[in-house]
Amino acid sequence: MPSRAIIKVIQNRNFLTSTPEKSVKAVATHMQAMHVGATLVISPIDGRLIGICTERDLAFKVLVAGLDPLTTPVEAIMTPNPTAIGPDKPFGHALHLMHEGGFRHMPVIAPDGRPIGVVSAADALGLEIFNFGSELSRREQITEIL
Repeated sequence: MPSRAIIKVIQNRNFLTSTPEKSVKAVATHMQAMHVGATLVISPIDGRLIGICTERDLAFKVLVAGLDPLTTPVEAIMTPNPTAIGPDKPFGHALHLMHEGGFRHMPVIAPDGRPIGVVSAADALGLEIFNFGSELSRREQITEIL
């Protein structure tokens, strides 16, 4: 499964974007409503990826630092110029980059720099759970035969 192209992992999945001037409160509220752990921050001029805001950014850079989420723009706490990956790369490559970089979310970008999705470390868990379920089903079938 890690050899699957990233486009197969992210297809038919929504992702969030924000422009840099939006408040941290607005971004966090949207993330909560959509049940996602990251928002991609894009340039309002050309739509290219300029940053990423994750749950960790919200907790460590806003909450711990005591910033006002109503007045702090997401640009002030986002991770600028995040490591990103193309849709044709293998999912295993993204997992390796995330492990090496110590982050859990990675933007997927088109050749023009515009975001087309996000992969996360949780996506690997999803594949493992799928495989685990298949393995349990196979074992139950073997047990019935015996």
